[in-house]
Amino acid sequence: MKSNQTLYPATVVALRDLTPTVREFEIQPVEGVAAPWEAGAHLQVQLLVDGQVQTRCYSLVGLPDGASYRIAVKRMDDGRGGSRAMWQLAVGDRLQVSEPQNHFPLDLSAPHYLLVAGGIGITPLVMMVQQLQAHALKTGATLRMLYGVRTQDELAFLPLLRETLGDALQTFVSERGEVMNLAAEIAALPGDAQLYTCGPVPMLEALRKAWSDAGRPAAGLRFETFGSSGRFAAQAFRVQVPRHHVDIMVPAGSTLLDALENAGVETLSDCRRGECGLCAMDVLALEGEADHRDVFLSEHEKQQCSRICACVSRVVGSVTLDSAYRSD
Repeated sequence: MKSNQTLYPATVVALRDLTPTVREFEIQPVEGVAAPWEAGAHLQVQLLVDGQVQTRCYSLVGLPDGASYRIAVKRMDDGRGGSRAMWQLAVGDRLQVSEPQNHFPLDLSAPHYLLVAGGIGITPLVMMVQQLQAHALKTGATLRMLYGVRTQDELAFLPLLRETLGDALQTFVSERGEVMNLAAEIAALPGDAQLYTCGPVPMLEALRKAWSDAGRPAAGLRFETFGSSGRFAAQAFRVQVPRHHVDIMVPAGSTLLDALENAGVETLSDCRRGECGLCAMDVLALEGEADHRDVFLSEHEKQQCSRICACVSRVVGSVTLDSAYRSD
């Protein structure tokens, strides 16, 4: 079954280009006011992508004002189509959105914090910066942020971050050869520090490895992914689900989860970002290679390829799956 999150009508009331490829959307509920949210929360947005209704999740940006939601979307021309659909919206357009959900909450009990953002992964960390800076002023907690992008003009929210963090913000631009030394950064952290990070899967995997290699407790590393980056470019692949007599092609612009739901396969899902694991399905057979884009399955599970997270992961070739749904 799909997530039981209720969707409500809303209107795009403002647009603002933050970088050449990142646009901020201000979205106002048609009835009532915008529900409050906590740092790390996201919004589900229903879109028409290539003629099919699909759901995308976008992190809420900045402090809530009670009137509208703010999200920022990076246009990915070679992506699954969700960002292109968002960028086609104009002020006054209607869409369906959920109330805020949060799988990436901020814990204000730690004395030291390091935030690490990669690209558009900056979005959930903006409010964390604002809340943690206020928290630090009251409690004396320490806060630093590392923010990596490919090019200088991709540094979204830079004026706000500079104003809030000052010298506690360090940026890394890969076209200038600037690279984060994750092992050194983690080694320099006090033992009771927490690290919050969001970005592409390869960056998160590198952080998880460096954190583990340093002997740090797993609970001290908190992360979120946008699940759009994998080892292979998105391409169409075949999926069979014998229990449901389903044999379909998953288009390059669709997730496996959306394709199964459109084919009438009952599926379980929640985060749709490769984090919660609720949509994980058993792999019965694989011809080709799986492109695991989640951060839920362990490296061992990904190598075994006995399960796949349908919301973000893909296949090069064809795959036969078994769903969790049972008619009895």
